[in-house]
Amino acid sequence: MNALQITTPGKTAFVQCPEPTPRAGEVLLKIHKIGFCGSDLSTFQGRNPMVSFPRIPGHEIGATIVAVTPGVPAQFQPGLAVTVVPYSNCGQCASCRRGRAYACQFNQTLGVQREGAMTEFITAPWEKLISVAGLDVRQLALVEPLTVGFHAIARARVEARDSVTVFGCGVIGLGAIAGAAERGATVIAVDIDDRKLELAKKLGAQHGVNSKTENLHERLSALTGGHGPDVCVEAAGSPITYRAAVEEVAFTGRVVCIGYAKDEVAFATKLFVQKELDIMGSRNASAEDFLRVAEYLGRTDFPYDAVISREVPLKDAGAALAEWSANPGPITKILVNVA
Repeated sequence: MNALQITTPGKTAFVQCPEPTPRAGEVLLKIHKIGFCGSDLSTFQGRNPMVSFPRIPGHEIGATIVAVTPGVPAQFQPGLAVTVVPYSNCGQCASCRRGRAYACQFNQTLGVQREGAMTEFITAPWEKLISVAGLDVRQLALVEPLTVGFHAIARARVEARDSVTVFGCGVIGLGAIAGAAERGATVIAVDIDDRKLELAKKLGAQHGVNSKTENLHERLSALTGGHGPDVCVEAAGSPITYRAAVEEVAFTGRVVCIGYAKDEVAFATKLFVQKELDIMGSRNASAEDFLRVAEYLGRTDFPYDAVISREVPLKDAGAALAEWSANPGPITKILVNVA
């Protein structure tokens, strides 16, 4: 079977792999749609420290079941459309023992620490499958990237009375915006791209702030009655936005960090104490987050065509990844059509 492989930074190739055979308790999946993630872009650019080369990328999956094995529950039958929770867990580390297996110390994500799904077939344990009636493979391929933002909102304990500012309107930030809006919060999107801010409004942001052309502090102060946002979500991965999240959040507010800043970040740590802040990291997503996003997509008029910038066949996936790397600004999400 065909697979796209990132051979070295900046280089891709098509390779032939044997079709996998599922073990007991696993299913064989036919990949139909798969999204390129920001981590795939980082891998291609040689900036992902968790990846060794060569690597088959891909963990945003829309697939159908081809075959099942003994031990797979009856609801998972050939032909069923599913997505896959792409994280592994050891069951023994501190995170797993606390019931937070998605943050397993020894996690191996598809396409990052182990071979991914940018290929024709994969196998998966039935416990990692998510299926919601009415969702097709295109919709299912968008579940995983949105779950990361939804999980951050769950970590922040967002309620309808909260004002939530999300820094960064890539797909992860858009997931946080949608997740906060779904809970009834007042959502403020911050980015330096007006097009992305308009997209954020389609997903539920009531306000958009271009921090390149507007005074961020003055705008956030005006929008929050001078108090600052109750919650700030950092989804841009920039030292500037990391500092802004801490500086702009309200006293006794919550800051949730999703983005990876490439450089060290210096903070005025007195703000941690003076404001008595809750500062949290947010990693991956739980199975409950996956179900919540899938159900959200099933009942809302999600703007798929606005979020999906391009759809390309598998044979053009390498070129699309290179073009995204060369000009990332206009791209929100690339979907690859495998079959």
